[in-house]
Formats: sequence, C-alpha cells, structure tokens
Amino acid sequence: MNYYELIAFIVYFVLVIGVGIYFFVKGKDSAGEKDYFLGGRNMNGLVAALSAGASDMSAWVLMGLPGAFFVSGLSEVWVSVGLLIGTVCAWLFIAPRLRRFSIQYGDSITIPQYLTNRFKTDNHFLQIICAVIFVIAYCIYAASSIKACGTLFHTVFGANEKIAMIVAAAIIIVYTFLGGFNAVCWTDFFQGMLMLAALLIAPIIAVIAMGASGFIAPNEVLPENYYHVLATGTFDWASIAVVLSGLGWGFGYMGMPHILVRYISIKSEKEMKRSQIVGSFWTAVILVMATIVGIVGRQYFGLAGIADSSHVFISLVRKVFPALIAGILLSAILAASMSTADSQLLASSSAFASDVYKPVFRKKASDKEMLWAGRLIVIVIAVVALLIAMNPESSSIMDLVSNAWGAFGAAFGPVVLLSLYWKRLNYPGTLAAVIVGFTVDAVWLKFFYDATGLYEIIPGFAAGMLTAVIVSLLTKAPSEEVVTAFEEAKKPV
Repeated sequence: MNYYELIAFIVYFVLVIGVGIYFFVKGKDSAGEKDYFLGGRNMNGLVAALSAGASDMSAWVLMGLPGAFFVSGLSEVWVSVGLLIGTVCAWLFIAPRLRRFSIQYGDSITIPQYLTNRFKTDNHFLQIICAVIFVIAYCIYAASSIKACGTLFHTVFGANEKIAMIVAAAIIIVYTFLGGFNAVCWTDFFQGMLMLAALLIAPIIAVIAMGASGFIAPNEVLPENYYHVLATGTFDWASIAVVLSGLGWGFGYMGMPHILVRYISIKSEKEMKRSQIVGSFWTAVILVMATIVGIVGRQYFGLAGIADSSHVFISLVRKVFPALIAGILLSAILAASMSTADSQLLASSSAFASDVYKPVFRKKASDKEMLWAGRLIVIVIAVVALLIAMNPESSSIMDLVSNAWGAFGAAFGPVVLLSLYWKRLNYPGTLAAVIVGFTVDAVWLKFFYDATGLYEIIPGFAAGMLTAVIVSLLTKAPSEEVVTAFEEAKKPV
C-alpha cells in the first residue's frame, strides 16, 4: 500500500462529505421538494454543464473506454462519436425546450411528472411505470459505479473489493442523503474538473516519458487493423454492427433522467447558452483524451504488459507520476464513479417520492415528509445496487453501464423528443411507447444481441418511436388546452 495515494483518497472523501454537510446545514430550514430534488431551478450554467457531463461519464470513461481502445484500437471510436453527437444534439435541441416545457407544464421537477403534466391528466399510471423502470435500471447503473470503486481500491491498495464497495456506497449515500441536488451538482462540478485534468495530463506525461533515453518500448507488433476505424478492416456486417452500435449510444442522451434533470434545473436562458458551450466542449475533450489514453497505454506497456485492460489508466498514472500526484489523479476514477452514482440515486429517489409516494399513497404529504421519503429510497436503492455489484456473477462495469443506458434511451428517448416537437403526441401514445421501448430493449438484449452484435438501444428506440406515433394517431387527439400550452411552451422563459 502506498500511503501517499491513500492520503489523497482520504482527502477527496472528506471534501465530498463536507459538501453534503454544507448544503444540509445551509438548506435545512428552507429546503422543500423542489430544492432537494432540483436545486430550486437556480443552477449556475457552468455547474450544470459539468454536472451533466460528470454524471454521464461514469468510471467506464476512465476504465472501460481506454481499455477498449487499448485492446482493439480505433475501431472502438464509434462509441465516442455516438456519444459526442448525442451530447451536442441534446444540449442544442433537448435542453432549452425541456427547461421551458417543464416550467410550462405544472413546474415539473421529474421526467415522469413532466410527461404526465404534458397532457394535463390526473392519471398517474405513466408516472408509476416510469418510476418502476427508474428503480430497475438505476439499481443496475449504480452497481457499475460501486463496482468500479471496489476495483480501484483492490488494484491500487490491494484492499478487499467488497469492503471497498461498502465504504464507497456509504460515502455516496451520506452526501446525497444530506445535501440533495445542490450537493450532487457541486460535487459533480469538482469531480468533472478532476476527470478532465487527469485525462489531459496522464497521456501527455506518458508520451514525454516514452521519448526519454531510458524508456524501453514493449516488443510487440500491433494488430493489422489496430489503427483502422472498421473492426475487421472491411465493410462487412461485423463492422457495420460495431459502427451502428457505437453511434446508437447517442440515443441515450434523449432519455437519461439524471442528465435531463440538469437541463431543467438551469436558472435562465443566458445560463443555458453557457451550459451548451461548456457541456459540449467538456464531453468532446474527455472522449478524445480517453481514446488517447488507450492508444498511448498500448504503446507504453504492450498487450501483455497489463493483466486487465480496464486498468490501463491506473497503470499509466502510477507508472509516470510520483505517488501523491498519482493518488490525486486516480481520485478521478472515484470522481467518475461517485458523480454518476449520486445522480442516479437522486433521480430514482425523486421519481419514487414525487411520482409514486405522493400521488398514490400520500396525496397530502408535506415537503418534509417528501424529503424523508426520497432520502429513504436513496438508501434502499444504494443497498440493492451494492448487492448487485458484490455478486460474483454480475456483469463487467462496461456491460452494466451499457444495459442501463440502453434501457433508459429506448424507454424515454422517443417520448421526450416527441413531447418537445410533436403536438399530436398524446397520453396513450406516450404510455405505450415507454412500455414497448423498454420491453424491446430487454428482449433484444436477451435473445438477439449475441446473434446480431447490434446494440439493443437501436431496435428499442425505433420500436418506441413507431409505437408513440402509431398509437397517438389511432387514439384521440390532445385537447385544445394541451395544444395551446404546447405553443406557449416553445417561447423563451
């Protein structure tokens, strides 16, 4: 164990817990449901942008993605391209309208609440279905982040993975439980800065080290297609499936609740423009540098030089930096893991409290009661995610992220997009699309993915979109009140 690295990790933990305590003390006398779950719609544009990015780019961008480039080369670039296109499109075409529409339709603070209020109905079945999908998918998604923390501590310190997972989960619970949305966003902001610094610095210093006289390059011949953007080097189905699957990741941004809620928390149109620029630029740099880390790591170590490809960033940082600096940079993996997990816990707790507990069980629940209902579900989901992560049979970090990302994108992406741009969309079409999109995604993953190699989000998203359009056209059109509100919602707030 290197104690300098351990000190850096402990300092990081103290800082994020301190942020949670600060916002708990600051808001304990005035915090209401909107303050805890949405920061009172008063979020700074810069903070919202980095929070959206950091909650999006979990530990897989520092472990799974560089590892994929380390092993397979540039054929993995299509995931990065898909994510970048998705990010930019979401900031330009989803974020501004979603913020305006969520305010126009009942000052909605969650995505299920917005989708229900969009049709001015008292039917809460859609909210319940959405909340159930939230809980299922977020348990899987949060498990990937907790598992990454365990892998990190085991790799760096030789610690027991399960104990490390428990400690990480406990810390995430504490500052999410105490500080709510403000604590999550501000910790995400600092975590986003740390992730950016780590990915910028590590490969640059490694390249400098490789140019030194004492460096001994690995005795390895790279695969023939290592620098080819097609997996097989030719345009066959295997390559087409890789390209389509990578680009398909971009669909996820239209339906990712913990990212969408950042858009609706931004306090003004002016701050939204700042968020669009910063958010798109941050994601572009992160994805480019994650690619470079994988390629540089392969040249530095060779394939045989690292037992587990997902450890390439960890190995590179520990090799070229002094222990204390290495500890600070490796904290970026904790940052990536925790910034995603805390956002997922808060999004799922807000969905349960606002979309199930209050409308179904306690219609007259006070703000204080809602806060505690949300806080309790934070603990429940974190415990379930921890159990999934600790299960020896659970999937890899990248697979867990991929499964949850696909489920959200297929279930919510089509209806969020249509709700903002198609006034003919109605409640039955939205409800049917959420169910069909989620179901097709799960069925494709189970029965067709291995045979086709096509990422399940693509058929799931297509099925959800078609269902929304067909069912909406076959059923009663929205009322004049809903259509009028739609036209009003397009105007800047």
